[in-house]
Amino acid sequence: MPLIDLYDPSKGYIVNDQCIIEAEVAVRKIVDYWNYDSKKETGYVGLKNQGATCYMNSLLQTLYHIPYFRKAVYHMPTVDTPSGSIPLALQSLFYRLQHGDNSISTKELTKSFGWDSYESFMQHDVQELNRVLCEKLEDKMKGTIVEGTIQKLFEGHHMNYIECIGVDYKSTRKESFYDLALDVKGCSDVYASFDKYVAVEMLDGDNKYQSEKYGLQDAKKGMLFIDFPPVLQLQLKRFEYDHARDIMVKINDRYEFPLQLDLDRDDGKYLSPEADRSVRNLYTLHSVLVHSGGVSGGHYYAFIRPTLSNQWYKFDDERVTKEDLKRALEEQYGGEEELPHTNPGLNMNPLKFTKYSNAYMLVYIRESDKEKIVCDLEETDINEDLKTRLRKEDEDKENKKKEKAEAHMFTTFKVARDHDLAAQIGRDMFFDLVDYEKIHPIRVLKDMPFNQVKEEFSKEFGIPVHSQRFWWWSKRQNHTYRPTRPLTQQEESYTVGQLKDAAIRMNSSELRLYLEVVQENHLTLASRTNDDILLFFKLYDPEKEELRYVGNLLLKASSTPSDIVPKLNEIAGFQPDEDIELYEEIKFEPNIMCEPVDCDVSFSLNQIADGDILCYQKRCSLDQHRHPNVSSFFEYVHNRQVVHFRLLEKPKQDDFSLELSKRSTYDDVVEKVAQHLGMDDPSKLRLTQHIPHLQQPKHQYIKYRSIDHLSDMLLLRNPNQMSDILYYEILDIPLPELQGLITLRVAFHQATPNEVLFHIIRLPKGSTYSDLIDDLKSRVQLSRSDAELRLFQVNNNKIWKCTSLLRK
Repeated sequence: MPLIDLYDPSKGYIVNDQCIIEAEVAVRKIVDYWNYDSKKETGYVGLKNQGATCYMNSLLQTLYHIPYFRKAVYHMPTVDTPSGSIPLALQSLFYRLQHGDNSISTKELTKSFGWDSYESFMQHDVQELNRVLCEKLEDKMKGTIVEGTIQKLFEGHHMNYIECIGVDYKSTRKESFYDLALDVKGCSDVYASFDKYVAVEMLDGDNKYQSEKYGLQDAKKGMLFIDFPPVLQLQLKRFEYDHARDIMVKINDRYEFPLQLDLDRDDGKYLSPEADRSVRNLYTLHSVLVHSGGVSGGHYYAFIRPTLSNQWYKFDDERVTKEDLKRALEEQYGGEEELPHTNPGLNMNPLKFTKYSNAYMLVYIRESDKEKIVCDLEETDINEDLKTRLRKEDEDKENKKKEKAEAHMFTTFKVARDHDLAAQIGRDMFFDLVDYEKIHPIRVLKDMPFNQVKEEFSKEFGIPVHSQRFWWWSKRQNHTYRPTRPLTQQEESYTVGQLKDAAIRMNSSELRLYLEVVQENHLTLASRTNDDILLFFKLYDPEKEELRYVGNLLLKASSTPSDIVPKLNEIAGFQPDEDIELYEEIKFEPNIMCEPVDCDVSFSLNQIADGDILCYQKRCSLDQHRHPNVSSFFEYVHNRQVVHFRLLEKPKQDDFSLELSKRSTYDDVVEKVAQHLGMDDPSKLRLTQHIPHLQQPKHQYIKYRSIDHLSDMLLLRNPNQMSDILYYEILDIPLPELQGLITLRVAFHQATPNEVLFHIIRLPKGSTYSDLIDDLKSRVQLSRSDAELRLFQVNNNKIWKCTSLLRK
């Protein structure tokens, strides 16, 4: 207020030299947002902000708070897994919103419809997300007790018409809708948008209507509503494309929406003649979805009246708060707002600022359907299978949480038994003894004595404690992994945690042990001497080309392999006097090393020690089988490679596969491919390498015999990547001959511009352009015999230059 007004006697502010000022003070409740409990304060919980879900949380809260919709979701029978099923993921989410005490994650749901990145949400809008959800649910509801729920709730119909003015002709088309997109720009409120929606467009002048019967006619074009749905979803077009600036812009204009929306107003001007006028289209506002920010980003939240009472709630991701009517309605209209004067005594023009928080979606519920839509939900409405599954999920989560909290008290270790060796050798692997990655880890308390572990093994596997001998498992210098030595009596008195520390000191990332079961007729644990060695045996069958693990033996290092031949024959099921060959499997990377064993020399002189592997077989002639001995079989399995061949013109599709050897030469590979394709001449094949990280063929093909072996064909340099794919082409001439030629694609333009003939011409390298012209003349028909041809080089679809015929 200006001071001149204050001192003006006619204004009556000062009486008897006194000015009385009254002030109303409202004490607002201080909210401790750090310790704020949405469930305790409001009875509702929020949804976690995943950082990439934009408008999804607002939409989900809105749908959840339509009880009729929620009940239908609960009643859907589901048999899918949550990660791939929208209905099941939505059931889970709604149940947790109803029964949870803290904010709920939406990751399961976003994964189910594939929008698990920020870009996915930026490429769509809330209207598209709503339709994806509804379409998936509608499809899953077919044939169930809740079939048709989506249509009953959200589907309305309108009629598009064109009516001729001068003749008796009218064309109509009925269409359904689940939501309506209303213009904001140029409209003051929802009613103005509906007026614009049904506004009549005149088709006259240059824009006459072409009727089938009467030709071009002046006509009226428009749209009227046949019926509105019980739940009316209005999308406000806050984001529009600005053609002048070639960018998307946000419309922050003031746009009002009423608490009650009467779509029967003005004698039902929005309704078509065939609309049922007995239905009262009076709607009550249920939800206001808000965007705060600009076109390139911002924040989304929603104001919802779950029971249509006077109490509004703001659902802002994790936090739910109580709000009043003004916050939910008036403050979301958008437009401009005046800043309060900091110095009321100065007569200044008010300062205004644009409000960037405004509504972008409204949800109304029809008054006559209110009792049905905002219904009560009972526990019996929730599928028992759903409750059982979610309770189990919660228990699993609690157990994982407990495990994580107690993780520092526990450790894991792995124990391989003969059962594991037999299960893996000859199936998943051929070299070494066991893949520890496939051994299930044992989780125990760190301070558990290892002797107690032996007791547990006795109970679980029926192996007496006195028959258990545990061996350290470690890496050798040649990069193989073998048992090295048994645990000492002192080590067996350690705790598991102490043993793991010892393993780490031996450069092992985890505690790995092998359990030897000492047979009753063998040495006892206490009687093992330095002359005793534990060897592992594999049996090879050259006829079946099979290798399998057959067990271990505790032997004297001073004994010879000949001494154990009868025992090995017994294990294999051979005759006692069967002549066998023994091989020591030494290493397999980078090359196979498998040496014959001299059976008449002691194990120690053969340099065979604890943990070594001996492979044996029946003796047979070298030409009797494809892989007659252990060494050749190991070479085969080490180098075999299944290669997938694709036609170069169909680079995404495997055509056939062949098992080859990595050591196959170029000629071997093309010969095998030619045999498969039924070709007589392998030299008419051209191969191209595969680029794994791009999933496409290399631009340059493999020149004839330019790569020695298959392993080099499959290895792509820079970066070093192995592939199992090769592309092939069938040529009309041998590749060596083709490589001596240059191939050109020539477009021959005749007298008329549209007559263009393409020719593929091959010439020897070193030919001139004159040679090219001569070849072309022999292929085309000229208008006259002395006609001259000009040759142009084309680059990027543009004529680059006229070429000299003398150039090579």
